[in-house]
Amino acid sequence: MRKLEREFYNRDSVSVAKDLLGKFLVHKVNGEELIGKIVEVEAYMGPTDKAAHSYGNRRTDRNEVMYGPPGYAYVYIIYGMYNCMNVVVEQPGKPQAILIRALEPVKGLEAMAQFRYKKEYEELSKRQVLGLTSGPGKLCISLNIDRSHNGEDLCGDNIYILEDDKKEEFEIAATPRINIDYAEEAKDFLWRFLIKGNPYVSK
Repeated sequence: MRKLEREFYNRDSVSVAKDLLGKFLVHKVNGEELIGKIVEVEAYMGPTDKAAHSYGNRRTDRNEVMYGPPGYAYVYIIYGMYNCMNVVVEQPGKPQAILIRALEPVKGLEAMAQFRYKKEYEELSKRQVLGLTSGPGKLCISLNIDRSHNGEDLCGDNIYILEDDKKEEFEIAATPRINIDYAEEAKDFLWRFLIKGNPYVSK
């Protein structure tokens, strides 16, 4: 597998979001690679998207990384407790990002189980296994990603995304994004993309 390069991210969020499906998010923790296949994402199109943090060119300390170059992590906290990891895309000054909503665990399952449940992986119930990474907050806990990783270079060696040379065949479904009822007409845009039938897609 090979690491995605900067140019991959230098496109609009809807295009990149669909292309992220089937790629592999990696976080190196204490020398171990924790890896999950990306199975669900949401695209946020920036200043014209009423659901985006940068709608109307809103610029704050929290979302400043979105205004920089593509290929960086945007990590923020929701409900005062859950971290969400986003991928910054588009050229500088065009603040767009993609929320990673769900992963299928691939490697580092023991570490993920400890981070998420403080249990051995073999002790997990089927429901807990599916709950490791089936949501944006869950996957950040399991991969030990938090606000300290905001601004992390995804072309670096700590958190990055890999592409498999062998292309997996799967069907992509597009639906409205989740929990954005405040976003008026934008709540109906079909900018949530997922691998159809994957059990780790968030409910």
